[in-house]
Amino acid sequence: MKRSNYHTHTLFCDGSDSAEELVLEAIRLGCPEIGFSGHSCLEIDTGSMTADGMEKYCSEIQRLKARYAEKIKILLGIEQDYFSELPHKESFDFIIGAVHYVEKGGNLCPVDETREQFLKTVDDLYHGDFYSFAEDYYATVADLYRKTQCNVIAHFDLITKYNEGNALFDTMNPRYIKAADTALDSLLESPAILEINTGAQARGYRKTPYPEQRILKRWLDAGRTVILSSDCHDKKMLLFGLEEAAEELPRPELLLQRMPVFETESRC
Repeated sequence: MKRSNYHTHTLFCDGSDSAEELVLEAIRLGCPEIGFSGHSCLEIDTGSMTADGMEKYCSEIQRLKARYAEKIKILLGIEQDYFSELPHKESFDFIIGAVHYVEKGGNLCPVDETREQFLKTVDDLYHGDFYSFAEDYYATVADLYRKTQCNVIAHFDLITKYNEGNALFDTMNPRYIKAADTALDSLLESPAILEINTGAQARGYRKTPYPEQRILKRWLDAGRTVILSSDCHDKKMLLFGLEEAAEELPRPELLLQRMPVFETESRC
């Protein structure tokens, strides 16, 4: 089985490589497809695309689609943050929905910027209560499909990025479980796919993919499909951990090998 990755970032946002470099790497690896998912425009996020950058991103992916059509299928997607202005859905082949911020007291607080910023947010705005922060985070995740109409739910439990080994909070705490399960129940009512994301492993933050096994099991027990993602920011990590994640999946029949796309022809 030749793997494909659809959660892929370029120099247009916070990636390390040009889109064409990533296409060439995907061809070298024998990938049948590659999907690009630049970060949607969000003014406070320096890693997101600007409005002008998004236009150039769309144009470049369309150019690459035509140039490499005989070698690989290329999909134009976007990683749509909950707090970004919504793009025209028909502009993209697929949308990955994501929550990178929590709104608190009129401020957008980053969830995964740095460990220091994470701790500062919890200390300053939540009086050190990680579970209160988790409750606000998962309340936002619960609303993700309604807001973005996404195909894929990105890194469901991104809030655990700096929590390897329960270093900061206990994911078996009843308050955490209730918040996460309520969000999952909401998303189970949507048609979205859940992403198994190895990005934090690739960057050394976690030893296992998002989401944690308890959450993944609930999703699979409901008979819902998943898709593999490396959340690639560096071409050397384009397929990082995907084979291992596939081998460890308890319900392999629920793993989608290709990204379902919107029926409308993408244009930008």
